[in-house]
Amino acid sequence: MMVDPPEREAIEHQPYQTTTPERDGTEPLAYLPSPASTMGLAAYQLDLWQRSVLYLDTLRQRAENMLEHERAGKPPLLDFDYETILDGRRLARPANYALLRIIRVGDDCLEDCLDTSKPPVMIVDPRAGHGPGIGGFKRDSEVGMALHEGHQVYFVIFFPAPLPGQTLDDVLHVLRRFVETVTERHPGQPPVLYGNCQAGWAIALLSADCKGLVGPAVLNGSPLSYWSGESGVNPMRLAGGLLGGAWLTHLLADLGDGRFDGAHLVANFEALKPANTLWQKDYQLFADVAGQRERFLDFERWWTGFYTLSKEEITAIVENLFVGNKLERGELRVCPGCTIDLKRIRNPLVIFASSGDNITPPHQALDWIPTVYPDTEALKAAGQRIIYLLNPHVGHLGLFVSSRVARLEHRAILESLEDIDDLAPGLYELCIDNPTGDPDCHRPQFRVHFEERRVEDLNYPSHTPAFDRVRALSEHNVALYETFLGPWVRLAVTPWTAETLRQLHPARTSRLLFSERFSPWMAGVRWLAEQAEEQRRPLERDNPYRQWEARFSESITTALTIAGTLRDSLCEMAFQGAYRRPSDTTSR
Repeated sequence: MMVDPPEREAIEHQPYQTTTPERDGTEPLAYLPSPASTMGLAAYQLDLWQRSVLYLDTLRQRAENMLEHERAGKPPLLDFDYETILDGRRLARPANYALLRIIRVGDDCLEDCLDTSKPPVMIVDPRAGHGPGIGGFKRDSEVGMALHEGHQVYFVIFFPAPLPGQTLDDVLHVLRRFVETVTERHPGQPPVLYGNCQAGWAIALLSADCKGLVGPAVLNGSPLSYWSGESGVNPMRLAGGLLGGAWLTHLLADLGDGRFDGAHLVANFEALKPANTLWQKDYQLFADVAGQRERFLDFERWWTGFYTLSKEEITAIVENLFVGNKLERGELRVCPGCTIDLKRIRNPLVIFASSGDNITPPHQALDWIPTVYPDTEALKAAGQRIIYLLNPHVGHLGLFVSSRVARLEHRAILESLEDIDDLAPGLYELCIDNPTGDPDCHRPQFRVHFEERRVEDLNYPSHTPAFDRVRALSEHNVALYETFLGPWVRLAVTPWTAETLRQLHPARTSRLLFSERFSPWMAGVRWLAEQAEEQRRPLERDNPYRQWEARFSESITTALTIAGTLRDSLCEMAFQGAYRRPSDTTSR
């Protein structure tokens, strides 16, 4: 999780005290450690040992949770009771999705708390390597806020493995069936669709295909314009060009015996911020084990639940969206003779993005609008309402998991649904005036208003010529792979080798090695942690050695951040050198 380190108090590091004894003219000055410094060092050493043991025990618990979750079949990690309404695997045209209805929060039944005059909310989580649950794995979440506002909540989950030969068209067919089911259960109240990250483009496709069946669609950190981004800031969009296109996706899916391991996607996310992945996240846990342990374990239950996609799905996503960018161009074909056109969307769209998101920056969330609607008049003539909300600093996962974001931005969106329906066609920015700064405040302590914007103002730089060359190279490389190498790979791979490669993925082994099953000596760590917990004594905040440790950690974080920035700059230079031409222009 991308979390900023806590602020630390300014300190004076003076571990030694200079003493000057009486001199007779021959004795040298004496430099002796002060008693306070010696006691501080002993206290710090004890604290360091205890934290080290508790930190290792937390890693052990994470590994045990990972194994337990896998043995249980990787169920959705929702902090709410639910019932299954429809299992997509049992439909005539199946896919590995299911529609759930939230029925209980702890000991409280929801029937008396729901407002039947409000439309239902259907939340769809992304298939981006992890399992479902990010929209509701804690009380202060999208699910929790929708329930708090009186909406009946439906949650779309997916199962760990796809059905054989499952296609993107199969998935969209099942999702449409879910929308129809919810609409039938709530006549006259089209559901509000919530799409997180990669589920956002699926919601956009549903909106284009389910005219009249759906209400407002909320796209949270959802990329629809895959080539957009800021040079040197958003490096993930360059991966297709630097790797030679989508051929590697075909290879990895073939090595998985027709299934693409989600651990590959998770590894890509972690590589974006080496400072956080290699040091910062673990040091935050190490520095405050008591305060961070449960939070760390709760998040890691979701983060380490790796799911798979079929080869047909992942190659269609990579080739048509990430490399081909065909959605905003109206060239995406999910089935023969069926092309998705975003102009067919008539339900209001609410786009929630963040300037601090380097996975789906505002460029990728908004830049499709001037491509589909050349100017404001075209948007109004189409009768469409598009509203966007920008957070200035939260990271990508913070859009879904941050309690502050859930209690303020997501609640503000839900409370403004009626106002959104009453807006005239056009482009608007949703602005939240919250002078208290308290995310738990209620109206009228905070105020929501809509400021009209113009499509022409969304003037992000265009990199189309360079990415067009990437797409052409990708198509060429995929054809070469499928002609000469792919058949031999598929011939050599067996279910056993595919499963072996999945289990040996570094994203799994780096975590499972701390379990007692793979490292029996971790049972001793568990016993030591119990002893350390009993004898734990908080260290004084002004301990100079602990303050030195914090400064040392900051220096490591800074060095890794600089290394990551240098790497991204080199990748940008390599991409520009390979695909950019002097005649290219960056204007739209």
